[in-house]
Amino acid sequence: MSRWRPPQPKSSPYITQAGYQVLEAELQQLWERRKHVTAALSAAAAEGDRSENAEYIYRKKELREIDRRIHYLQKRLPRLTVVSAKPERQDQVFFGAWVTLETDAGEEITYRIVGADEIDTSGGLISLDSPLARALLKKNLDDEIVIRLAGKESRYFITDIRY
Repeated sequence: MSRWRPPQPKSSPYITQAGYQVLEAELQQLWERRKHVTAALSAAAAEGDRSENAEYIYRKKELREIDRRIHYLQKRLPRLTVVSAKPERQDQVFFGAWVTLETDAGEEITYRIVGADEIDTSGGLISLDSPLARALLKKNLDDEIVIRLAGKESRYFITDIRY
């Protein structure tokens, strides 16, 4: 059995203005944190034998993770398209919309359709690439949405759309 896995499909390059600012702030914070980690790594390296120096090994791993994230953000940010304008038709679901859905059980759920880099399911932010968001796009108020995942069918009714 091999470990090879097919590459992940490319996520859409769209992001909200607030999401873009969060990523920029994270990049700046990572550069500041990197300075401190590098100083701690230098101090740990000066202690002597590096092969059994837990502090040195830990700081090398930490620096590697910081560099990995910095590299990702530096490549990703220029490719993103910031969507800040509201659509002409605000009675239809598009990128950036807050959509309130009603389940068959009568429960109301509110989601916002955002870019893949700003997903936060606990805050109700779902990716534009998710099955639910793809089903919601270009739907109108009071439309019914049916989603089939893993043999299970879910029905939702759109009760509110706002931007």
